[in-house]
Amino acid sequence: MAKKRQTNRDDGDDAPVVTSLGALRAEEDICRRCPLYKNATQAVPGEGPKRASMMLVGEQPGDQEDRAGHPFVGPAGRLLDRALADADIMRKQVFVTNAVKHFKHELRGKRRLHKRPNAYEIDRCRWWQSLEREIVKPDVIVTLGATAARSVLGRTTTIRALRGRPVRLDDGATAFVTIHPSALLRMEDRDDKEQAYRAFVADLKRAAKAMA
Repeated sequence: MAKKRQTNRDDGDDAPVVTSLGALRAEEDICRRCPLYKNATQAVPGEGPKRASMMLVGEQPGDQEDRAGHPFVGPAGRLLDRALADADIMRKQVFVTNAVKHFKHELRGKRRLHKRPNAYEIDRCRWWQSLEREIVKPDVIVTLGATAARSVLGRTTTIRALRGRPVRLDDGATAFVTIHPSALLRMEDRDDKEQAYRAFVADLKRAAKAMA
């Protein structure tokens, strides 16, 4: 349940003290720390076991996630499920979340097209991911894309600079940086896509090995 508020999050604002994922979901849904909530259907909380050994952090909910209220249920989520299976990782044993909890988009006719969160939005949402880490206490965190890497590491970086290298975090967890599955969906060349997919699965296997 949510308790009294404290001032120990990134920028000194009052932060909710929560000890359960249910209470965290409720707090996220009323978050007004940045304007993204105004055009989103709802906040999309992380999902998975409370004591998952592995946490996957993506960028933000997509259109289908925003409507459903669950992370990684759209095309990128289905590709992620396939990659996890190929890496011998059971999704139901992994905590899956996003760096930003509300869907950022622009309208093109009736379509809602994804827009990348900016640095301000990532940093304003970072304390929710920090709370998730405090509750779940994962041994390994896999960041899917540059936005997730910034949120987890607390600094701007590139996937190329850190991919394949374990990064020790202040809370004792080990982070691994890789691509977001949506990057694979955007690839048109079949051979390039297959090669990139195999590298993505290898990254997941590397993270699972560190967890073991």
